Amino acid sequence: MNDETQRLEPWQWPEAHWRKLVGHVRAGRSYRPKTWKDGGRCAVALSFDADHETNELRDGGKSIGRLSWGQYGNRVAMPRILELLARHGVPATFYVPAVAALIHPDEQRRVVAEGHEIGIHGWIHELNSVLPYAAERDLMLRSADALEKITKVRPVGLRTPSWDFSPNTLAIEKDMGLVYDSSLMADEDCYELLLDGEPTGVIELPVEWVRDDAVYFMMHRFQSLRPHTPPADVLDIFRREFDMAYDQGGIFQLTMHPHIIGYRSRIFIVEELIRHAKSRPGVWFATHHEVAEWARAHAGYGNGSACDLQ
Repeated sequence: MNDETQRLEPWQWPEAHWRKLVGHVRAGRSYRPKTWKDGGRCAVALSFDADHETNELRDGGKSIGRLSWGQYGNRVAMPRILELLARHGVPATFYVPAVAALIHPDEQRRVVAEGHEIGIHGWIHELNSVLPYAAERDLMLRSADALEKITKVRPVGLRTPSWDFSPNTLAIEKDMGLVYDSSLMADEDCYELLLDGEPTGVIELPVEWVRDDAVYFMMHRFQSLRPHTPPADVLDIFRREFDMAYDQGGIFQLTMHPHIIGYRSRIFIVEELIRHAKSRPGVWFATHHEVAEWARAHAGYGNGSACDLQ
């Protein structure tokens, strides 16, 4: 953006400028397979963003209370979640900020030992969009290195903290050789990410706020508005999302947070969803990496446009 454009209001922008903004990172080819693994009809990809204390640390916070909330995620919620997944024999993907992993290294080792995936989730849950290129790249590389050092497994996927995707994020992911991203929302199926109209080889496994526990349960203590959705209603929303994904032969992807979903009155949501999905024939539970790789290797149809702005 040049100095002249910076002084303009968005409604004054020249067409070339807003086209460039919209076309920078775009959904390309769709990767919905004809069938999932073993002839499955639907893929279920459960994920947990294990942010723990970094929710408070990233903004320079020092609240002992909020740090203890993060510790609850490790101390109570993660064991509860891992025991539930083990009981049902279901894999999941855990996105972990490097600082959280360094605070709780044994947790990460247990996650990997029990057959789950760990993905990159920033260094300290920072917002990518406020970082210069060099800082974002350095933090992403350091995060991958830290996770690999702790778990002995190099992460192959990224979920940006708060799904905050900068103009540089995709180029950094491509340079790092990451297999997939799970931060964007252009589809319900996997798709290839395009950078300025060119295929990157990075597969997107899309997220969506409607399939995220935080939007229904987060309470802001110092705000007058304190939204809360009853857990039974959240289960109903998630179950309807799964049912439609199943009917369409697609993916049911879910984003959760240990310090939010892991309470005694909420964890039943995860268990009921697993039971409901298992009651249907042809459901494949997999990590995000497995889903992205299968979708790319077995794409059945779909040729998304690089930029449908004509």
